[in-house]
Amino acid sequence: MITLVLSSNVKRMLKNNVLVRKLTGIETAGSINILFSDKTGTITKGNLEVTHFLDSDLKKYDSFDKIGNKLKEIALISLVYNNASNYDKDKIIGGNITDRAILKFTNVKNKNKYDIIETIPFDSKNKYSSTTIKYKNENIYLIKGAPEVILKKCEFYFDNEGNKKFLRKKVIIEDNLKKLTKEGNRIIAFATSLENAKNLTLVGFVLIKDEIRKEAFEGIELVKKASIQTVMVTGDNKLTALAIAKEVGLYQDGDLILTSDEMKNMSDEKLKEVLPKLRVVARAIPQDKSRLVRVSQELDLVVGMTGDGVNDAPALKRADVGFAFGSGTEVAKEASEVVILDNNFLSIAKAILFGRTIFKSIRKFIIFQLTVNICAVSLSIIGPFIGVDTPVTVIQMLWINMVMDTLAALAFSFEAPLKEYMCELPKKRDEPIINQYMKDEILFTGIYSTLICVLFLKLPIFHQLFRNGEQYILTAFFGLFIFISIFNSFNARTHRLNLLSNLKTNKTFIVIIAFIFVVQVLLIYFGGELFRTSGLTFLEFQIMFLLSFTVVPVDFLRKLYLRKKGIIGGV
Repeated sequence: MITLVLSSNVKRMLKNNVLVRKLTGIETAGSINILFSDKTGTITKGNLEVTHFLDSDLKKYDSFDKIGNKLKEIALISLVYNNASNYDKDKIIGGNITDRAILKFTNVKNKNKYDIIETIPFDSKNKYSSTTIKYKNENIYLIKGAPEVILKKCEFYFDNEGNKKFLRKKVIIEDNLKKLTKEGNRIIAFATSLENAKNLTLVGFVLIKDEIRKEAFEGIELVKKASIQTVMVTGDNKLTALAIAKEVGLYQDGDLILTSDEMKNMSDEKLKEVLPKLRVVARAIPQDKSRLVRVSQELDLVVGMTGDGVNDAPALKRADVGFAFGSGTEVAKEASEVVILDNNFLSIAKAILFGRTIFKSIRKFIIFQLTVNICAVSLSIIGPFIGVDTPVTVIQMLWINMVMDTLAALAFSFEAPLKEYMCELPKKRDEPIINQYMKDEILFTGIYSTLICVLFLKLPIFHQLFRNGEQYILTAFFGLFIFISIFNSFNARTHRLNLLSNLKTNKTFIVIIAFIFVVQVLLIYFGGELFRTSGLTFLEFQIMFLLSFTVVPVDFLRKLYLRKKGIIGGV
């Protein structure tokens, strides 16, 4: 049944841009306590756009053509040649999304003017990349990266006329960059040198914006309601990350933001202590993700982790549920349980909702099946003692088993994912499938169903109401048992007093219950010797049907009692 529930929900989830690679992963998603999420492309659109070039005198240019000619040439060399992207006709290919955004801003389609001698790709530890080119018979070293790293290495700067001067205003530049990052800008610094990473000359900065997805607000709100701690893990500057986190409602006063370096200096015990308040990890490196997963699991939390790169694979593999992105690498997808096809945070929230729904569907089925089982087993034991050796024949039991197993599993597997499930606390890692509410309903309804069946078989009044002949009583008993099961399926479906609540959202349930009803009526009137049935009169059918219906008001009273006592249960 579990396999049936999981597999039947896979297709529905695919319509919500969630591709399930491992069936058990999606059920686990419903129990996530803490979720570590990327920023770019998940919370934000991932469509990076360079809005301005900022020279060393802090003058902004919204177009490259407005920069003075001498500085423009130096800036073009820095932005174009220290860049892994290239133009293929009118399309930019290669590199990462940052490189592509920078190249688009320059609009330089030809990179053949200067020879590239050596390239050192971006390293998350060093926080910069570099390229060496042949420029006017000299080897020029081009470097780009985090402003806080590049500025420390700069001894000179180019003014807006392209003249090289001593850099004596680092504090002023840093203060202005802080203001810009607080506005949500991502800033990348550019510098040049003739001596590799020594005595750098500052060229300027590019300001990059990445709009927040509209759906991210709804997704984060859903996850918050679900009492799931969300931590944004990003390579951005601390102030930029903080600005984004505040805007989407992820960060509130009193919450904690850490940089990779700050986290590195913490012991595991200290990190465990501050983890409940952690909301943002800035300037993060892939190793941070693995450590965060490990520490969280040591606190017995169920961990969700997002990622798209090769370096994210260990963290995705280690997490209880790994969410890879559709635009990510194949290595990341192989290491994950779930692939989010549209890279959207809201889709992650939906995956969690589906996980909770699936767990509830399994519980509903267990209530239904164990209730029927208690009744069936009790009758098998009690039957011989009350003079009824075979209240149900083998053929009848085959049909009952079809109702209990296959058909019921299908009916409950299509339960709708209701947003109200996201208002509940996550399930604990060691929480048993059968909770106290389920035990009470299974025992109460199972015993009552058994009592009805026994009384129906033995009380003289029922023998008087039905025509003489044991075959009519046993036919009615067969129908009684099935109809009790049908009404119990409605009881098991919801803990609400209104059994029809959200029924229209599960049309499969309605169709299957209607199918069982029709088949049972046909078996009563046309089953013959094979099913040991004889056609009942309309009055006899009414008595049998109304008697089976009594499980509904009786269970209604049980639920009403729980509410009056303040014992709010449910599945």
